[in-house]
Amino acid sequence: MNDRSEGEYPALDVISGGLVAVHAHPDDETLATGGLLASWARAGQPVCVVTCTRGERGEVIALPGTTSEGRAGLEGDGPALGAYRETELAAALARLADGVDGAIEHAFLDTLPAASPAAGTVPVPDPASRPRYEDSGMAWVAPGVAGPAPDSPPTAFAWVPLDEPAGRLAALIRMRRPAVVATYEPGGGYGHPDHVRTHEVTVRALELAADPAWLPDGAGEAVREGEADAVGQAWAGAALWQAVAPVAEVRRARAMLAELPAASALAAAEGLTFADPGEALPPLAKEGLDVAGAPVVRVDVRPVLDRLVGAMRAHATQVQHATALTYPAGPVVGWYALSNNVLAPVLAAETYLVVAAGRQPA
Repeated sequence: MNDRSEGEYPALDVISGGLVAVHAHPDDETLATGGLLASWARAGQPVCVVTCTRGERGEVIALPGTTSEGRAGLEGDGPALGAYRETELAAALARLADGVDGAIEHAFLDTLPAASPAAGTVPVPDPASRPRYEDSGMAWVAPGVAGPAPDSPPTAFAWVPLDEPAGRLAALIRMRRPAVVATYEPGGGYGHPDHVRTHEVTVRALELAADPAWLPDGAGEAVREGEADAVGQAWAGAALWQAVAPVAEVRRARAMLAELPAASALAAAEGLTFADPGEALPPLAKEGLDVAGAPVVRVDVRPVLDRLVGAMRAHATQVQHATALTYPAGPVVGWYALSNNVLAPVLAAETYLVVAAGRQPA
């Protein structure tokens, strides 16, 4: 599964067993791990996506000719935008699964109980009895350091005590008993506080799930009576895969994208810009990933590129101009832009830094 040669991406050797991907907002599952999700589903292995918030504070792209046309009014209306982004997420997951019935299951983290009566399912309890984790927004508090928006509510995900959401995720991990749990690296990909918190919650959930002494809320009586299901049994068999990208590959892909005539023409027509290949990169860009023996997995997105781009287009309030190249250029197989109007490359491979099962990340 490890590959260090740019341009050579063998098909992912999917580990037998389930995959759980944990993300902060709708669209993150596609932008950060879409190739992995589609590849796992394509291999017929169980996939579950857990989303921590509904992205209520997101900006809205209302591009003519897309499903978000005429929906600019959703921006600033948190409940309405969150509800609409739920529909986009469902459409994106359906596209990543590409019609495979039940291939990608989904749950919002705040809908998961701390303990489940049925192993192997994702139950949805009474909405009146559950918390609701909200998008925290983002404000820069120091150069390169972000925090929740100043007006974020106490229910914002970044403020929720760690073990509350981690316990819910740990119970799910015990039920699903996945081979892999995927999420962001410690910097949250690009520093958003909800992304950082998602990483922290995922790491803590793996610790709780592996701890034989830990029991989810409500499971104690069942254990004492000898009726515990999988949620009462420790699971330390999941490896943690953190979404990253090699620094040199990101810089080269940015430079190559700006040189593509079709990309330049689109940028000129739509008022888009290109990222500077030489500028400081976000936390997901890592040095040393090409060192022999580094615990890295590469996922070739080219066999599932149509699924990936289709899922990006489903998130039309957040993603614009998602395009797959007919003739890939080195590490660049497509492009897209977010609300910042910066055209970004779709890389030919997703990269994951692996923390082996049974080990805790440093």
